[in-house]
Amino acid sequence: MSANRTKPERAAVKLELTVQKAVNSPGLPTKTELRRWLAAALERSAAVTVRFVGAAEGRRLNREYRDRDYATNVLSFDYGSSALGQALTGDIVLCAPVLRREARAQGKTLAAHVAHLAVHGALHLQGYDHQSPSAAARMEALEKRILAKLAFPDPYAGAAG
Repeated sequence: MSANRTKPERAAVKLELTVQKAVNSPGLPTKTELRRWLAAALERSAAVTVRFVGAAEGRRLNREYRDRDYATNVLSFDYGSSALGQALTGDIVLCAPVLRREARAQGKTLAAHVAHLAVHGALHLQGYDHQSPSAAARMEALEKRILAKLAFPDPYAGAAG
């Protein structure tokens, strides 16, 4: 008595992607790479702008929107959607010098670190957060699964709590 059940296929996610480079930083991922990484993290269609910034702009945005006076690696700005079922819209800001410094310090390739933070930002756009230990564990597990499917190593391996 075995039923032949198959997992329903995930509906095709459409991604309208804009990439802005406000900083001259060689070796940043291509639009094609970013599209692949973000599409893997999206649960529904989206219009996303990814903006690579320098330390000054990263610091200004973090101070203005999070009251923290330092350049951070990633910021996500969710603009929601206008109606049920419509694409979500948002920006993901990645601070290139912080990404490079962190990748070097963590012994990761720049591509692996940017992929992780792009996925992290895409999850934030969809309402995931890490404000509580259980929410953080859920988000980290999802990040690891997505990155493994993209052939990237566990971004938290060897990381301190």
